[in-house]
Amino acid sequence: MAVLLLGAAVVLSVAVGSVFIPPLTVLRLLLPADMAPGWEVGDTTTFGVILYQLRLPRTALMALTGSALAGSGAAYQGIFRNPLADPYLIGVASGAGLGAVVAMSVRWPYSTLGMMVIPIAAFIGAILSVMVVYTLARVGRTVPTTNLILAGVAVGSFTTAINSFLMLRGQGELRRALAWLLGGSTQTGWSPFLAALPYIAVGLVALLLMSHALNVLQFGDEQAQQLGLPVERMRLWIVLAASLVSAAAVAFTGVIGFIGLIVPHVVRLTCGHDYRRLLPLSILGGASALLAADVLSRVVMAPQELPIGIITALAGAPFFLWVLRRAKQQAYW
Repeated sequence: MAVLLLGAAVVLSVAVGSVFIPPLTVLRLLLPADMAPGWEVGDTTTFGVILYQLRLPRTALMALTGSALAGSGAAYQGIFRNPLADPYLIGVASGAGLGAVVAMSVRWPYSTLGMMVIPIAAFIGAILSVMVVYTLARVGRTVPTTNLILAGVAVGSFTTAINSFLMLRGQGELRRALAWLLGGSTQTGWSPFLAALPYIAVGLVALLLMSHALNVLQFGDEQAQQLGLPVERMRLWIVLAASLVSAAAVAFTGVIGFIGLIVPHVVRLTCGHDYRRLLPLSILGGASALLAADVLSRVVMAPQELPIGIITALAGAPFFLWVLRRAKQQAYW
């Protein structure tokens, strides 16, 4: 079912835009020649050019980003044993934002190389932010989850303040920085997808391999230790993998909220708490959810395009409040 939803989301994503491509035409252009007689992959017609040079690269990047955010969100929720945790809890988004805004303040030329500096700086900022948070949270050889959350909040507030200062000083780049912070794909072609793919693929595979460890961590640190799990070492590896995935996603598409919170929670409600199922289903569901949000961002105010972060926030904030209300009722009863 999750695969069918993702397939439908992909077809819808490449079909909708300023030039509508009929879904049947999309399928014929995407299918191999022997499965669609009379049509060739890489068709040079107008639809073919739009599909392969514009729509398909963006769709692939959005699907990859959604998978990364939902997969890392599920992992963070498992580490903290809290369904309200998300990929940005320990400063990934704020660190990436600081790196991107610093790069924009230098006013790099709008060339291919100049545009690639921004995601590289965002990635470096996100990784450095997570390293600082983890170092501040460490107590001896252990890293308590409470310390990790508090350190993430502190570092996030600090980097956000620097972000705001730089944006006020660099008035010429304010609009560009704001658009990036609201989320969305600002680059065209396959380069962003190919640049982010190795990091996200390695991180997601690592998280899938550690799904059993996430199941054991749900019993608590002491019981997990008694069951033979090296808790601190495993928590470090999970945090590193989830942070790598989140940083790569944010670096190329900006700060897109709520996907990492909503999708794992929906999967948990429908398919249970077993991370051997929860993680792969969250990865597929995250891709579908972000593709749907991307389509809405193109049609709500067409021909103008809204940042995807606005769409996910409008859908995610009410859901977040519903989760809080549900948790409160369960605690009461």
